[in-house]
Amino acid sequence: MDKVIITRVLEEANYIIKTNYTLRQIAKEFNVSKSTVHKDLKERLKSIDLSLHKEVKNILKNHKDTRHIKGGESTKKKYLKLHL
Repeated sequence: MDKVIITRVLEEANYIIKTNYTLRQIAKEFNVSKSTVHKDLKERLKSIDLSLHKEVKNILKNHKDTRHIKGGESTKKKYLKLHL
C-alpha cells in the first residue's frame, strides 16, 4: 500500500476518534469521497493498525445504530421550519 494512502487512513481514523464525525463529514474534511473513507476505515485500516480499527469499528457501529434517530430529528426540524 502506498505511503500516502496509509497516512490518509491513519489521519482519518484519528480524526473520527477525536471528533466522532460521520463518514460524510470526514470525506468533506479530507476532500475525498464517502466511499473512499468507508473503504479506508473498514478495510485498509484493519491491515495497518488492528487496535485502531477496533476503536473506529465501535464508532461506526454506534453511528449505524443511531442513524434512524438522527434522521427522524432532522425531518422533524425540517417540517417545523416549513410550518412557522
